Amino acid sequence: MTTAGLVVFDLDGTLVDSAADLASAVNATLARIAPTAPPLPLDRIRSFVGHGAGTLVARSLEEAGLPHRPEDVLSLYLEVYRGRMLETTALYPGVAEALDALRGHALAVLTNKPGDMSRAILEGLGVASRFARICGPEDVPRRKPDPAGLLWLMADAGVGPRATAMVGDSPVDVRTGRAAGVLTVGVSYGLDPEGLRAEPPDAMLDDLRGLPGVLRGPRALHL
Repeated sequence: MTTAGLVVFDLDGTLVDSAADLASAVNATLARIAPTAPPLPLDRIRSFVGHGAGTLVARSLEEAGLPHRPEDVLSLYLEVYRGRMLETTALYPGVAEALDALRGHALAVLTNKPGDMSRAILEGLGVASRFARICGPEDVPRRKPDPAGLLWLMADAGVGPRATAMVGDSPVDVRTGRAAGVLTVGVSYGLDPEGLRAEPPDAMLDDLRGLPGVLRGPRALHL
């Protein structure tokens, strides 16, 4: 299929607002293993998202002052989250319209969230079919910010760095894109706007509906 290039999206904080469900699952998990522990604030849990479920669990346990080993709690957290991952999670405003406007491009998702959950969330929100690939850390050689997954997606699509953009809400995504030599685009509405200000991408958007304009602009993608 001829496309105008490959656009690879992060998931949490970029395409979907999942913070409330993630926080609910974290606090429900903590309540199961330490019933007297107070729940963690949403804003603190939001700051732990982006490096995968293992890191989220580890940082939440540390924040709560609990001695449990993260690897012993991870499977419980994943079980709890799987049961509530679509309770409040929704596409950010403008995402559906942006995906519609990018139908001429190859689209993919590269996330540190488990791939089966990522696919289930996007399926539940009615947009999974928009993406040629939806990849979690178990689906690609190494997790972000290592560029191996992004490079794999580029090879799968048959495009090079000048025909690829990485879109995300955190420095993890910027580092991933930079390591692969591709255009990096950040969204200011996500989970880590302060991090993006510290490590700015090539372009910043307040609304994903502006992405087609970026891709047509001075940094336009080229096959």
